[in-house]
Amino acid sequence: MRECLHREVEFRTSRSSGPGGQHVNKTESRVELLWSPQESNCLTEEQKMLVASRLGSRITDEGVLILASEKYRSQHRNKADVTERFFDLVTSSLVPVKKRRPTRPTRSSVEKRIRSKKIRGDIKRSRRKGPEE
Repeated sequence: MRECLHREVEFRTSRSSGPGGQHVNKTESRVELLWSPQESNCLTEEQKMLVASRLGSRITDEGVLILASEKYRSQHRNKADVTERFFDLVTSSLVPVKKRRPTRPTRSSVEKRIRSKKIRGDIKRSRRKGPEE
């Protein structure tokens, strides 16, 4: 699946921001990865729906997922970094969510909570001003 996705990905380079002096002004070390999940041939329709729902906030209005990396001063390292992040993102979005099994609090935890509430109430009651005789 990785190889198939790798063929569908498009890379764009640009000048990186940050420190680097003259070097950063003339080299395009920032790498952007562009991928359209809806046009992917590697994913089934169900997987496309999963990716679209889980990564919806990262997908543009045109339906393109854009990831960028400018962590390193080398274009090759940035490309490897953004590719690895892309694969991690896609594989984690395809993992099914485990259904939560509802549980009840244990009897001892309920008793402990009520006991601490009673102690707190006693402390507050002892601070009250009583009727003066």
